[in-house]
Amino acid sequence: MSTPVSVPPTENRRPSAGDDGFRPGLLSRLGAEAFGTLFLVVAGLGVPLFTLPQSNPLPGALAGGLAVTAAMLAFAYISGGHFNPAITLGNLVAGRIGIAAAAAYVGAQLVGAAAGALALFGILRTVPNIADARTAFDTVTAGFGEHSVIQTSMAGVLLAEVLGSAILVAVFLGMTARRNNNAAAAPFAVGLAFAVLLQLGQAVGNAPFNPARATASALFSSSWALGQLWLFWVAPIVGAGIAGLVFRGFADARDPRAATAADADPAAVEADHGSDLTDDFDDDPDEQPAAAPADAGSDEARDFFDGPRSKES
Repeated sequence: MSTPVSVPPTENRRPSAGDDGFRPGLLSRLGAEAFGTLFLVVAGLGVPLFTLPQSNPLPGALAGGLAVTAAMLAFAYISGGHFNPAITLGNLVAGRIGIAAAAAYVGAQLVGAAAGALALFGILRTVPNIADARTAFDTVTAGFGEHSVIQTSMAGVLLAEVLGSAILVAVFLGMTARRNNNAAAAPFAVGLAFAVLLQLGQAVGNAPFNPARATASALFSSSWALGQLWLFWVAPIVGAGIAGLVFRGFADARDPRAATAADADPAAVEADHGSDLTDDFDDDPDEQPAAAPADAGSDEARDFFDGPRSKES
């Protein structure tokens, strides 16, 4: 006869992230977004800034894509892994995040991006062979016309930014969707897509497909950069809005069986399309609900990175 094995009680066990509705507080999520964006800026701007062609360096576009992958793997389970105002807007339009939380995310991303660019600017000031740090920053700052490597016009850069941002946001939304069986590869898909787009954007006009990164580099470049910064906000917003609307349409086109269930229980519709970020501004995790329905208001990106939810028998 086998000896019974005692099992420790679980009634008072603190739920882990994504386990029973437990979510990180707002400040934790904003900190993750700020630090992740800082990493993206340091890698995306720092590698091309300090490149030595004769030493066969890592291409700047690949460095930027790898930074996105690493940042998502490290921090996406906390915040969802946006690190880009365009991706945050795409999630907002797609109904995955609330307006207030989206605004807070964008603010954190701008702070992180500015901090990363400031650190790089400080390093440039210590290099004796660089007489003007701002002129050095001009080489990695987004621009059009005479400030584009191939002299691309404003219309051309605008179109490239809209298209690239729409593709990037679409890849993010598609890979982090709850029904995507390949969701485990989300950081790699988003990172590779970003690297490919950066390779295109470098020649067109150092297009970053990230308004936070564009703002950070413009702050430490020559005066012309701030004058052209508007394009690198307007174009990504348009592209992200298009991608978000398309995926919102996909979400509304539910399976007929799901539609029947929703008609029987109207609350299920709100639960499926809600967002736990809309009114979750309390940074004390202990005051969050201990348990919540499986689909009750969620950021699908963070739901995936939080891992599988426990199910009651």
